[in-house]
Amino acid sequence: MTTWIVLAVIVAIGVYVISLYNRLVRQRQMVREGWSGIEVQLKRRFNLIPNLVEAVKGYMTHERETLTEATEMWAQAGHVPSGDVAARAQAEGMLGAALGRLLAVAENYPDLKASDNFLDLQNALDKVEHELQMSRRYYNGAVRDLNVMVESFPSNIVAGQFGFTK
Repeated sequence: MTTWIVLAVIVAIGVYVISLYNRLVRQRQMVREGWSGIEVQLKRRFNLIPNLVEAVKGYMTHERETLTEATEMWAQAGHVPSGDVAARAQAEGMLGAALGRLLAVAENYPDLKASDNFLDLQNALDKVEHELQMSRRYYNGAVRDLNVMVESFPSNIVAGQFGFTK
């Protein structure tokens, strides 16, 4: 009888460990999925920027510095490896700031603001920025959930044994 009880406890612990491991794997996959969503939106934004800069160039003859800055930030963001989250965040932040300045300066050019091409590009960029914000929220939530599991008892024991990290 005692042997059966011990065996049942061992099986229950084993099932629990497997369950925790599978939850950790699921959380890690959600983090990867979240980052992938951010990458897709960054790529969409990255592809819009040259068209936006070209549309603006003809109108903004006195704003070369702003155009150059946006182009340089675009090029730098394109060279950051996709797996380097911190560097990607910094490069994309600088690119976003440069785009903001470019769009702010564009407000001084009524002919540009009336251009259908520019308006279409600006609307597409707004949509991408909205999607990017949603992707970042998903990613942050997935990271938070994984971190909670990695740090909480008893899942932290399983996480440590199988190499899960924050």
